Amino acid sequence: MKPTLLVLAAGMGSRYGGLKQIDPVGPFGETILDYSVYDAIKAGFGKIIFVIRKDISKEFDSNVGKKFRDFIDIDYVFQELNKLPGSFSLPKDRVKPWGTGHAILCASEKIAEPFAVINADDFYGFNAFSEIAKFLTKVKEDNYLNLSMVVYKLSNTLSEFGTVARGVCKCDVNQKLADIVEITGIEKSKERIIYKIDGIEYEFRGDESVSMNLWGFTPGIFKKLDEKFKNFLEKNIANLKSEFYIPFAVDELIKADEAEVTVIKTDEKWFGVTYKEDKAIVVDSIARLIKEGRYPEKLFTKSRTVTSNSF
Repeated sequence: MKPTLLVLAAGMGSRYGGLKQIDPVGPFGETILDYSVYDAIKAGFGKIIFVIRKDISKEFDSNVGKKFRDFIDIDYVFQELNKLPGSFSLPKDRVKPWGTGHAILCASEKIAEPFAVINADDFYGFNAFSEIAKFLTKVKEDNYLNLSMVVYKLSNTLSEFGTVARGVCKCDVNQKLADIVEITGIEKSKERIIYKIDGIEYEFRGDESVSMNLWGFTPGIFKKLDEKFKNFLEKNIANLKSEFYIPFAVDELIKADEAEVTVIKTDEKWFGVTYKEDKAIVVDSIARLIKEGRYPEKLFTKSRTVTSNSF
């Protein structure tokens, strides 16, 4: 069974000021998401499900989803604030989304096979999709969750124009994820990669493994997320800024010995538009990849077939 790709896109409308204003980075107006979908098809994913808001569904399908229909099956789920389990009710003044864990949980009725999760506005690279697709094709579903995560070299994920936050991954002797430590304020300083804690400067080597939220799950994750989300709401529903993040939920599962996460390393360079100045670098990076033959100038044309072999 081919794995599914779940794309977290519920924040696209607000983040870009409207879907039509998503910045093009390719020579024919392609967005970062277009390259992710292209790579996913090439890697052997069989379906793509977009998590979006209901109020942007028509605009999203017209401007984003429609272009992919000739190449792969696509579907939608809606992440809505009032989509809460059991007897929980939406707080009157809540406007902030419930977080990535809730976004994934919203897709529970649409997915019955292993699946990967990505952010809509991050560039991950073909090797990352290929390696996690291989894992998901072979993974077995049982009561003990066999999860996976692609990690990048820290030096391949930084911005030239400001600080970033990264989840630095620690692995056990079997290359299973043991912990993720969130480090903020990471920046390039000449030839060094530094961050500060309480005014004290520390330095990274650059080859540390970091998470960029490319996860691999089996359907059993939904039951666990439902339990974790209910516990989260019991403690945090009155906090209007609280969010249910997937790394925190996975960390709890690992520490409770209910899951293990296989760490998949890639040498791909991740990029995104963290700062407005990053866009020029993204455009140049895409142009370089096209010149190297990794992508065609036009990603989606009527002459291509739906199969991964055509890419």
